[in-house]
Amino acid sequence: MGAVIEGTIPRRALAVFAHPDDPEVGCGGTLARWASLGTEVHLVIANRGDKGSFDPSTDPDALADHRAEEVRRAAAVLGLAGVEYLGYPDGEIGNDAPLRLVLLEIIRRLRPDALIAPDPTAVFFGDSYVNHRDHRQLGWAVVDSLVPAASPLYEPAAGTAHQVGLVLLSGTLEADTWVDIEAVLATKVEAVVCHESRLGGDPDLVRELLAHRAAEEGQRSGLEYAEAFRGLRFST
Repeated sequence: MGAVIEGTIPRRALAVFAHPDDPEVGCGGTLARWASLGTEVHLVIANRGDKGSFDPSTDPDALADHRAEEVRRAAAVLGLAGVEYLGYPDGEIGNDAPLRLVLLEIIRRLRPDALIAPDPTAVFFGDSYVNHRDHRQLGWAVVDSLVPAASPLYEPAAGTAHQVGLVLLSGTLEADTWVDIEAVLATKVEAVVCHESRLGGDPDLVRELLAHRAAEEGQRSGLEYAEAFRGLRFST
């Protein structure tokens, strides 16, 4: 068994995810828990969410606008301090220098103590799901914006260098760190339900699925309900 995060709560935290609904599903409980305990929690959504539909008649721009509104509602439920959108069309993120510079500028401006992002090493989940390319590319871009970019000699114009102490990688196949979300499971469910365009607007089904998954991670960590991560810890 790995570590269960207890005790110290970050003063400021940043979550960086690809699509609308990714952070709520992956770490909504952790964000809600931290926010409820006084953490200033910020969120970055990289993709527009313009291709998140199986209906070929969907207007991508209208869908992106609708999903941005869902993000705003969910952020209010979770108690987030702010949301930023990078505006990448779905499927078009690359771990390139322009994206890394944007992420580095955000990290140096917000100076979070903790950061949550997708685990870029997670590719194949069983034999029926391949992790979205946007998740993997964004995950690597975040990691590359942390190490070795914490050095002040990297992109000095991006702001004063900053080292994030705790990095939690979500959607991982190699979990070693868990966060207790028993007290905020209902808040996570409420936030995920905000994304009705993607999840069908069935609160009971959403509640059942999320509770089941959180209980599975709870069993692995000795908790009732938990979210799982691969944890990285850096000296600050």
